Amino acid sequence: MTNTNSIIHPNAKIGKNSTIGNFCQIGEEVSIGENCEVMSHVNIQGVTSIGSGNIIYPFTSIGTNPQDLKYKGEITKLIIGNNNTIREHVTINTGTVQDKGITRIGNSCLLMIGSHIAHDCNIGNSVILANSVAVAGHCLIDDEVIIGGNSAVQQFCSLGKGAMIGGMTGVDKSVLPYTLAMGNRCYFENLNLVGLKRKGHDIKIISEYRDTIKIFFEDRRKLDSIKASKNPLVIELIDFLSKNKNKQICVPLV
Repeated sequence: MTNTNSIIHPNAKIGKNSTIGNFCQIGEEVSIGENCEVMSHVNIQGVTSIGSGNIIYPFTSIGTNPQDLKYKGEITKLIIGNNNTIREHVTINTGTVQDKGITRIGNSCLLMIGSHIAHDCNIGNSVILANSVAVAGHCLIDDEVIIGGNSAVQQFCSLGKGAMIGGMTGVDKSVLPYTLAMGNRCYFENLNLVGLKRKGHDIKIISEYRDTIKIFFEDRRKLDSIKASKNPLVIELIDFLSKNKNKQICVPLV
Protein backbone atom coordinates (compact mmCIF):
# COMPACT_ATOMS: atom_id res chain seq x y z
CA MET A 1 0.00 0.00 0.00
CA THR A 2 1.29 3.43 -0.98
CA ASN A 3 -0.11 6.77 0.13
CA THR A 4 -0.86 9.23 -2.64
CA ASN A 5 0.77 12.11 -0.76
CA SER A 6 4.19 10.42 -0.99
CA ILE A 7 6.48 11.05 -3.96
CA ILE A 8 7.62 7.72 -5.39
CA HIS A 9 9.50 7.60 -8.67
CA PRO A 10 7.72 5.34 -11.17
CA ASN A 11 10.92 3.34 -11.68
CA ALA A 12 11.36 2.59 -7.98
CA LYS A 13 10.68 -1.05 -7.07
CA ILE A 14 8.42 -1.75 -4.10
CA GLY A 15 8.06 -5.40 -3.07
CA LYS A 16 4.91 -7.36 -2.32
CA ASN A 17 3.14 -6.51 0.96
CA SER A 18 5.42 -3.53 1.62
CA THR A 19 3.83 -0.26 2.76
CA ILE A 20 4.94 3.33 2.22
CA GLY A 21 3.61 5.90 4.70
CA ASN A 22 2.66 9.55 4.24
CA PHE A 23 5.02 12.24 2.93
CA CYS A 24 7.85 9.92 1.87
CA GLN A 25 10.22 10.45 -1.05
CA ILE A 26 11.51 7.35 -2.83
CA GLY A 27 14.07 7.83 -5.61
CA GLU A 28 14.33 6.34 -9.08
CA GLU A 29 16.95 3.69 -8.33
CA VAL A 30 15.58 2.50 -5.01
CA SER A 31 14.55 -1.12 -4.55
CA ILE A 32 12.56 -2.18 -1.47
CA GLY A 33 11.90 -5.87 -0.84
CA GLU A 34 8.80 -7.64 0.42
CA ASN A 35 7.04 -7.13 3.76
CA CYS A 36 8.77 -3.85 4.59
CA GLU A 37 7.13 -1.03 6.52
CA VAL A 38 8.31 2.45 5.60
CA MET A 39 6.62 4.90 7.94
CA SER A 40 5.88 8.56 7.24
CA HIS A 41 8.42 11.26 6.31
CA VAL A 42 11.15 8.87 5.13
CA ASN A 43 13.63 9.90 2.42
CA ILE A 44 15.28 7.07 0.43
CA GLN A 45 17.51 8.05 -2.50
CA GLY A 46 20.52 6.88 -4.52
CA VAL A 47 21.23 3.41 -5.85
CA THR A 48 19.79 1.78 -2.76
CA SER A 49 18.73 -1.83 -2.33
CA ILE A 50 16.73 -2.74 0.77
CA GLY A 51 15.85 -6.38 1.51
CA SER A 52 12.71 -7.84 3.03
CA GLY A 53 11.12 -7.46 6.44
CA ASN A 54 12.68 -4.11 7.32
CA ILE A 55 10.95 -1.47 9.46
CA ILE A 56 11.98 2.13 8.79
CA TYR A 57 10.74 4.81 11.19
CA PRO A 58 9.92 8.48 10.43
CA PHE A 59 12.48 11.15 9.55
CA THR A 60 15.20 8.79 8.38
CA SER A 61 17.43 9.68 5.41
CA ILE A 62 18.80 6.67 3.56
CA GLY A 63 21.01 6.40 0.48
CA THR A 64 22.00 10.06 0.34
CA ASN A 65 25.37 11.27 -0.95
CA PRO A 66 28.56 10.64 1.06
CA GLN A 67 29.70 13.41 3.38
CA ASP A 68 33.12 13.45 1.72
CA LEU A 69 34.65 16.38 -0.15
CA LYS A 70 36.19 13.94 -2.63
CA TYR A 71 32.72 12.85 -3.77
CA LYS A 72 31.97 14.33 -7.19
CA GLY A 73 28.63 12.75 -7.99
CA GLU A 74 29.85 9.28 -8.97
CA ILE A 75 27.29 6.46 -8.96
CA THR A 76 27.78 4.43 -5.79
CA LYS A 77 25.54 2.11 -3.80
CA LEU A 78 23.92 1.26 -0.49
CA ILE A 79 22.87 -2.33 0.21
CA ILE A 80 20.72 -3.15 3.26
CA GLY A 81 19.79 -6.73 4.16
CA ASN A 82 16.69 -8.19 5.81
CA ASN A 83 14.77 -7.74 9.04
CA ASN A 84 16.49 -4.57 10.19
CA THR A 85 14.90 -1.94 12.42
CA ILE A 86 15.92 1.60 11.49
CA ARG A 87 14.64 4.13 13.99
CA GLU A 88 13.88 7.85 13.76
CA HIS A 89 16.46 10.30 12.37
CA VAL A 90 18.93 7.62 11.28
CA THR A 91 21.15 8.64 8.35
CA ILE A 92 22.98 6.22 6.04
CA ASN A 93 25.15 7.29 3.07
CA THR A 94 26.18 5.48 -0.10
CA GLY A 95 29.82 4.55 -0.81
CA THR A 96 32.62 6.34 -2.64
CA VAL A 97 34.79 5.36 -5.59
CA GLN A 98 37.86 5.83 -3.39
CA ASP A 99 36.79 2.57 -1.71
CA LYS A 100 34.62 -0.21 -3.17
CA GLY A 101 31.73 2.16 -3.84
CA ILE A 102 29.32 0.32 -1.54
CA THR A 103 28.01 0.88 1.96
CA ARG A 104 26.64 -2.40 3.25
CA ILE A 105 24.41 -3.34 6.20
CA GLY A 106 23.61 -6.95 7.04
CA ASN A 107 20.53 -8.55 8.59
CA SER A 108 18.66 -8.14 11.88
CA CYS A 109 20.41 -4.94 12.95
CA LEU A 110 18.92 -2.34 15.29
CA LEU A 111 19.91 1.22 14.44
CA MET A 112 18.55 3.39 17.23
CA ILE A 113 17.42 7.01 17.08
CA GLY A 114 19.85 9.47 15.52
CA SER A 115 22.59 6.98 14.65
CA HIS A 116 24.69 7.57 11.53
CA ILE A 117 26.49 5.18 9.18
CA ALA A 118 28.89 6.92 6.81
CA HIS A 119 30.14 6.00 3.35
CA ASP A 120 31.85 2.68 2.62
CA CYS A 121 31.08 1.10 5.99
CA ASN A 122 30.49 -2.63 6.17
CA ILE A 123 28.10 -3.52 8.99
CA GLY A 124 27.52 -7.18 9.83
CA ASN A 125 24.47 -9.01 11.17
CA SER A 126 22.68 -8.42 14.50
CA VAL A 127 24.61 -5.20 15.16
CA ILE A 128 23.13 -2.69 17.60
CA LEU A 129 23.92 1.03 17.39
CA ALA A 130 22.40 2.84 20.36
CA ASN A 131 21.07 6.41 20.25
CA SER A 132 23.26 9.00 18.48
CA VAL A 133 26.12 6.64 17.59
CA ALA A 134 28.23 8.01 14.73
CA VAL A 135 30.21 5.58 12.57
CA ALA A 136 32.67 7.33 10.25
CA GLY A 137 33.64 6.20 6.77
CA HIS A 138 35.33 2.91 5.81
CA CYS A 139 34.64 1.17 9.13
CA LEU A 140 34.19 -2.59 9.43
CA ILE A 141 31.78 -3.70 12.14
CA ASP A 142 31.44 -7.45 12.47
CA ASP A 143 28.41 -9.48 13.59
CA GLU A 144 26.79 -8.95 17.01
CA VAL A 145 28.72 -5.79 17.90
CA ILE A 146 26.95 -3.44 20.34
CA ILE A 147 27.91 0.25 20.48
CA GLY A 148 26.64 2.29 23.42
CA GLY A 149 24.87 5.63 23.11
CA ASN A 150 26.64 8.82 22.01
CA SER A 151 29.77 6.92 20.97
CA ALA A 152 31.76 7.69 17.85
CA VAL A 153 33.86 5.36 15.71
CA GLN A 154 36.77 6.90 13.79
CA GLN A 155 37.19 6.14 10.09
CA PHE A 156 38.92 2.90 9.05
CA CYS A 157 38.45 1.23 12.46
CA SER A 158 37.47 -2.44 12.69
CA LEU A 159 35.31 -3.81 15.50
CA GLY A 160 35.60 -7.57 15.88
CA LYS A 161 32.70 -9.97 16.24
CA GLY A 162 30.84 -9.71 19.54
CA ALA A 163 32.72 -6.62 20.73
CA MET A 164 30.90 -4.19 23.00
CA ILE A 165 31.61 -0.45 23.19
CA GLY A 166 30.59 1.46 26.31
CA GLY A 167 28.49 4.60 26.05
CA MET A 168 30.14 7.94 25.18
CA THR A 169 33.32 6.25 23.94
CA GLY A 170 35.60 7.67 21.28
CA VAL A 171 36.74 4.63 19.30
CA ASP A 172 39.96 5.59 17.53
CA LYS A 173 41.54 2.11 17.36
CA SER A 174 40.31 -1.29 16.25
CA VAL A 175 38.68 -3.48 18.91
CA LEU A 176 39.35 -7.20 19.28
CA PRO A 177 36.51 -9.75 18.99
CA TYR A 178 34.45 -10.39 22.13
CA THR A 179 36.10 -7.63 24.14
CA LEU A 180 34.73 -4.61 25.98
CA ALA A 181 36.14 -1.15 25.20
CA MET A 182 35.28 2.18 26.79
CA GLY A 183 36.64 5.60 27.67
CA ASN A 184 37.13 9.09 26.27
CA ARG A 185 39.58 7.43 23.89
CA CYS A 186 38.81 3.75 23.95
CA TYR A 187 40.86 1.29 25.97
CA PHE A 188 40.51 -2.44 26.58
CA GLU A 189 38.46 -3.03 29.73
CA ASN A 190 37.68 -6.76 29.77
CA LEU A 191 36.18 -9.55 27.75
CA ASN A 192 32.56 -9.03 26.77
CA LEU A 193 31.53 -11.68 29.30
CA VAL A 194 27.81 -10.99 29.05
CA GLY A 195 27.87 -11.39 25.27
CA LEU A 196 29.97 -14.56 25.45
CA LYS A 197 27.65 -16.18 27.99
CA ARG A 198 24.60 -15.22 25.94
CA LYS A 199 26.18 -17.04 23.00
CA GLY A 200 26.46 -20.17 25.12
CA HIS A 201 30.26 -20.41 25.34
CA ASP A 202 31.35 -22.48 28.34
CA ILE A 203 33.77 -21.35 31.02
CA LYS A 204 36.72 -23.32 29.61
CA ILE A 205 36.40 -21.71 26.16
CA ILE A 206 36.10 -18.24 27.71
CA SER A 207 39.06 -18.82 30.06
CA GLU A 208 41.27 -19.96 27.18
CA TYR A 209 40.28 -16.87 25.23
CA ARG A 210 41.07 -14.62 28.21
CA ASP A 211 44.53 -16.21 28.47
CA THR A 212 45.12 -15.68 24.75
CA ILE A 213 44.16 -12.02 24.99
CA LYS A 214 46.60 -11.66 27.90
CA ILE A 215 49.35 -13.24 25.79
CA PHE A 216 48.53 -10.89 22.92
CA PHE A 217 48.92 -7.78 25.08
CA GLU A 218 52.11 -9.05 26.74
CA ASP A 219 53.99 -10.13 23.62
CA ARG A 220 52.31 -10.38 20.22
CA ARG A 221 55.09 -12.61 18.91
CA LYS A 222 53.82 -15.39 21.16
CA LEU A 223 50.60 -15.60 19.14
CA ASP A 224 52.38 -17.93 16.72
CA SER A 225 52.27 -20.59 19.41
CA ILE A 226 48.46 -20.64 19.53
CA LYS A 227 47.65 -20.53 15.83
CA ALA A 228 46.80 -24.26 15.94
CA SER A 229 44.14 -23.67 18.62
CA LYS A 230 40.70 -25.15 18.03
CA ASN A 231 39.05 -22.71 20.41
CA PRO A 232 36.44 -20.88 18.24
CA LEU A 233 37.09 -17.56 19.98
CA VAL A 234 40.85 -17.82 19.45
CA ILE A 235 40.26 -18.70 15.79
CA GLU A 236 38.09 -15.58 15.52
CA LEU A 237 40.88 -13.52 17.09
CA ILE A 238 43.58 -14.84 14.74
CA ASP A 239 41.33 -14.17 11.73
CA PHE A 240 40.61 -10.63 12.94
CA LEU A 241 44.30 -9.86 13.43
CA SER A 242 45.23 -11.25 10.03
CA LYS A 243 42.71 -8.92 8.40
CA ASN A 244 43.82 -5.87 10.39
CA LYS A 245 47.62 -6.13 10.40
CA ASN A 246 48.23 -2.43 9.84
CA LYS A 247 45.65 -1.04 12.26
CA GLN A 248 46.20 0.15 15.81
CA ILE A 249 44.47 -2.08 18.35
CA CYS A 250 42.64 -0.91 21.45
CA VAL A 251 44.84 -1.89 24.46
CA PRO A 252 44.48 -1.76 28.27
CA LEU A 253 45.28 1.38 30.22
CA VAL A 254 48.80 1.26 31.62
